[in-house]
Amino acid sequence: MTDLKRTALIYDYDGTLARGNIQENSFLPAIDMERGDFWKEVKRLTKQYDADEILVYMQLMLRKAKEKGVEVTRDELAKHGASSQLFDGLADHSWFNRLNKFSRERGLELEHYIISSGTQEMIEGSLIAKDFKAIMASRYIYNEVGQAEWPSLAINYTTKTQFLFRINKGIDNVWDNEAINRFMPEAERPIPFSRMIFIGDGDTDIPAMKMTTHYGGHSIAAYDPKCDARSLDKIHRLISDGRVNFVAPADYTENHHMDILLKGVLGRIAREEGYRP
Repeated sequence: MTDLKRTALIYDYDGTLARGNIQENSFLPAIDMERGDFWKEVKRLTKQYDADEILVYMQLMLRKAKEKGVEVTRDELAKHGASSQLFDGLADHSWFNRLNKFSRERGLELEHYIISSGTQEMIEGSLIAKDFKAIMASRYIYNEVGQAEWPSLAINYTTKTQFLFRINKGIDNVWDNEAINRFMPEAERPIPFSRMIFIGDGDTDIPAMKMTTHYGGHSIAAYDPKCDARSLDKIHRLISDGRVNFVAPADYTENHHMDILLKGVLGRIAREEGYRP
């Protein structure tokens, strides 16, 4: 089929594609910190210095690693990322292959993206990194010997929305502020919001979810099938507050809820673009 319409499926990472926060799997044990203690310290420092929480966690990772004599390099972070506890249906790449095929058969060229507050170098070490057209996440600057020195990009609650516009306008870098602010007619944008789907799991994704739906796209709240009642309450609020269109457990195996839901949404987009079975 010719003239396929570019369509973006955009994911958060932590809690959406993998359980927990990516730093918790092997990095925090390597610096001898308990998960609860690390995030408690992040919260304390954030309040003490009236700081951005993402910048604080990134700086704290570097400081604690230095105290323990643990090197923080791009390669080492990637190794930690390989221990991500991916949700069912992702590790064998069948989810991506299946949806790509389903989309092409309906005139859509599906592109997968990650927009995350997590550590990009770790996400790039995960088993599914190569399935994404781009991974946009918080990352570091490295010195001449390859050691992380300082955050180069911190993606928080609201800056996630900036990256939706970068996908919308086809801007594949962070530094070009002129391009992101330049007027571009809707008809010239490579991926309109009407062909964008955002999947997230909670509070940090709310602005991105809301903006995607506001501009005519689709948003889905994913939740860990093993989550507790408190986590489900957050999902209930996302629905009642009108932040998301759909909800599904983060199980990406064939014929499960998320699979059926995504095929339905992609089918709807295809019909709006003129596809007729």
